[in-house]
Amino acid sequence: MTKSIRHTAPSELAGALWHKSSYSGAVDNCVEHARLADGRQAVRDTKDRESGALVFDADSWQYFLTAVREGTFDV
Repeated sequence: MTKSIRHTAPSELAGALWHKSSYSGAVDNCVEHARLADGRQAVRDTKDRESGALVFDADSWQYFLTAVREGTFDV
């Protein structure tokens, strides 16, 4: 699975339409999501957009969403 998720340079994300997650906090913990032209999904830190994004293939994206919904990443 780790080969399906990778950190991507900002130049690879040119033209992506980003949307702030409804789960983002008011002050911090803000993330943005974009569906890329090739069908992959990208997530980036709203406060550090120039650092690129994590890009997921379809299977990895579904696994990630399930983990979020189940609270796997809750602190």
